Amino acid sequence: MAPAIHPMETRDVTSTTFLNPALWREHLFSTGWRAASLSADVIEPATGEPLVRTGVAVPADVATATAAAAAAQPAWAAMAPRERAAVFHRAAALLQQHFDELALFVTRESGAILPKGQHEVREAVAFCQLAAGMPMQAQGELLPSTPGRLSIARRVPHGVVGVISPFNFPLILTLRVVAPALAAGNAVVVKPDARTPVSGGFLIAQLFEAAGLPAGVLHVLPGGAEVGEALVGDAHVQMVSFTGSAAVGRRVGELAARHLKKTSLELGGSNALVILDDADLDLAASNAAWGAWLHQGQICMATNRVLVHESIADVLTERLVAKATHLPVGNGATQPVALGPLIDARSRDRVHAVVQDSVQAGARLLAGGSYDGLFYKPTVLSGVKPGMRCHDEEVFGPVLNIATFATDDEAVALANDHHGGLAAAVISRSVGRALAVARQLKAGMVHVNDQTVNDDAVNPFGGPGVAGNGSSHGGRGDWEQFTTWQWLTVKDAPPAFPF
Repeated sequence: MAPAIHPMETRDVTSTTFLNPALWREHLFSTGWRAASLSADVIEPATGEPLVRTGVAVPADVATATAAAAAAQPAWAAMAPRERAAVFHRAAALLQQHFDELALFVTRESGAILPKGQHEVREAVAFCQLAAGMPMQAQGELLPSTPGRLSIARRVPHGVVGVISPFNFPLILTLRVVAPALAAGNAVVVKPDARTPVSGGFLIAQLFEAAGLPAGVLHVLPGGAEVGEALVGDAHVQMVSFTGSAAVGRRVGELAARHLKKTSLELGGSNALVILDDADLDLAASNAAWGAWLHQGQICMATNRVLVHESIADVLTERLVAKATHLPVGNGATQPVALGPLIDARSRDRVHAVVQDSVQAGARLLAGGSYDGLFYKPTVLSGVKPGMRCHDEEVFGPVLNIATFATDDEAVALANDHHGGLAAAVISRSVGRALAVARQLKAGMVHVNDQTVNDDAVNPFGGPGVAGNGSSHGGRGDWEQFTTWQWLTVKDAPPAFPF
């Protein structure tokens, strides 16, 4: 998720609507739209009302879909590169053509503010454009060899890739896997989060169907944990990409390992923003607030811990409390607010429990810490220390946790006091000093003079420990993720051997 979420914008788009809820109503997408044995309402977090009704998959649907995907994949991989590229160009054009409609739907389904929904569609366009370039790129290299033999290392698709995607940025975090996986010649079976099955699945299915993707190459099966486990364990699936919590990521990794499957696990972690004593306090407060409260903190890169030099901590804390007190919370699809709702009551209750447990452990509640329905107020906790839940856990809510340090070395030690970090950042007027700190931070992505929420679609995206298995999406990493090496040799004629 990139930081360039702009104020509300509109674009000239066609008057014809794109999304067709009749396609998904009690249906799945698996070699076309077909009736599901189960269905459920999708609840809009901001209103608590049903938004759409969709089909829900069961494990038997996974077996049918993966078999169809395996059958369709060879022809898709063999399609001329320009023809495959054209599918992604058309998909990008459709996203641009229906920008406002799609942005509003993503906003409503994911409980976001409208600029966040617009950002998802804008990034989706970028992912499709990047995927369009992949079939036209070199896909191997010529190796040195003995005379009379051609030796080639080439990238070949895995076959069928299983994708389990989350609710928080459903369009981006699904499409960033689906688009390059398809572009590399794979077929894909997606299990989107059941809370966002359209933005994370059916919207993408309708998009690629309209763009001319051959039938059977993409399948969308929203469902529960049993559907995810069936997907991970299915014999037709050669690779699994999972984005979500560390707890579920461990389960996915264990199941995949039993079947010797490649996995890409993008999880999260307790991300730290270090603010040194020479920082501009207004800019530092702005960065900390954005990193902690954007999309209600429901971002894997969110600034979970703000580590502040003790000499400026009181002044910076005052600025953050003022921001928390005045930032408006409400329905981001209809109001110009800063924060929307949490995704559901279970998430809200967990966030509230973390706050309460941390206060009981000695943290000071300076702002927020209360809610109305799913709308949780921007929260500031100070006096945060290791051992408190707000320090040790990824809160995944609008909770900004402040800890202090006395020296740069102490800041590094505090920032690295975790079981794995996806993102980290350092703010200082001295780029050299900030860079010296940044180079010691244990995280997959580190930023100097910025906050932790950054993504540019072309950068490697991943992290160690509970942040995942260290693998990365994005840019050249997509070839590493969604293909494997094959060694191919060619001789003019079979040689004679001494046997």
